[in-house]
Amino acid sequence: MSAQEANDVLERLCNLQRMEARAFGLRYGLQPVQMEALTYLTQCNRYSNTPQAVAEYLGLTKGTVSQSLKVLEQKGFLRKQADNEDKRIVRLAPTTKGSNLVKKALLTRSLEPALAKTDSIKIAELTSALRSILRGMQQVHGRKAFGACHTCRFNEDHEKNGYVCGLTREPLSVQDIQLICREHQYPQ
Repeated sequence: MSAQEANDVLERLCNLQRMEARAFGLRYGLQPVQMEALTYLTQCNRYSNTPQAVAEYLGLTKGTVSQSLKVLEQKGFLRKQADNEDKRIVRLAPTTKGSNLVKKALLTRSLEPALAKTDSIKIAELTSALRSILRGMQQVHGRKAFGACHTCRFNEDHEKNGYVCGLTREPLSVQDIQLICREHQYPQ
């Protein structure tokens, strides 16, 4: 298979997932960008839940993201609050209604039914290959990784004392290290 064929297959797969996500969101009066923003906010950590981080993750302007966040807040899917330490910073948090909607949405575009008959070793190989392609594309285009803390070079496992972010020196919970972060960097 050529690189172009692989690109075509991956593009078609991504398009199918976007179609399902779009159809799901429209049933709730949400545009794709609004669903993408809400989905991101259910998966990001406390360093990455700002309007600026949403814009960076989605590759959109702050204005576009601002309008989308406003709609999500008006519909009760999102809550805005001032940062506890720096009141100039706005923190975004999905409401229970928003989190539940994302859980339903992720089920509609899940690859699990399509991969149900695929050997777990092949799934692991596919995941590894896709991760490598993703990293390569992020590097070529100068994009942030937005990876999970547990794969970050700054994540420190202090065994008895738990996890610590080596960048901020703040403690991280087991749940924290599963979330995506805008400061993520892969180990060298």
